[in-house]
Amino acid sequence: MSQNLFKWKHFESKIIILCVRWYLKYPLSYRMLVEMLQERGLNITHTTIMRWVHQYSPIISEKLRKHIKPTNDSWRMDETYLKIKGKNAYLYRAVDSEGKTIDFFLSEHRDKDATKKFFKKALKSIHNQQPRVITTDKYAATEVAIHEMIYNGTISVKTTLRKIKYLNNIIEQDHRFIKRKIKPMLGFDSFETATKTICGIEIMHMIRKGQVEEIQCVFSEVEFFNRIMGVVA
Repeated sequence: MSQNLFKWKHFESKIIILCVRWYLKYPLSYRMLVEMLQERGLNITHTTIMRWVHQYSPIISEKLRKHIKPTNDSWRMDETYLKIKGKNAYLYRAVDSEGKTIDFFLSEHRDKDATKKFFKKALKSIHNQQPRVITTDKYAATEVAIHEMIYNGTISVKTTLRKIKYLNNIIEQDHRFIKRKIKPMLGFDSFETATKTICGIEIMHMIRKGQVEEIQCVFSEVEFFNRIMGVVA
């Protein structure tokens, strides 16, 4: 139950949520956040904040997904890379024609199977619908995966696949926000922690783009987070 999410923690739940939200929202390192909190009289180690981020990011993502506004049926899909223990990993992402995030999926490989996993995840999300059109780059594995999913009925046979570079500028621009946030992190230590952290970053990016009806400003954002995490005012 949400009332037990912060059981046995040494700091107040509002402080924990504040640290997690700030870290996921702004291009800060853990040590930067430690210094900011010290100025406010709070002595919290960077490893403590890191554990909070890893623990609560997936919970926040799960709870907030129920409140995301519907996206439209014109999908722009692409993947970008990031470093995990010095090796490339691939972040599959899609936005609709208005720039709203459809979904994301982190994979250790850039291949047909990863593409299929991304689309299955996106299609299970209640804020999405079957795509009328999917615009991608010209990567062959992505094209093959989409055609196979159309053939087996996962993606509608009415869906049109387009490979038009300039139409995908919107998703390539959207990658920049995620990259800007990840850069101060100097890479991830494991695939598991990268997955947990990125799901929180993506959710905060959705909030920034106005994809949650109940959040119109920073004050409503704080109130909303406290409510979904079961924090008593």
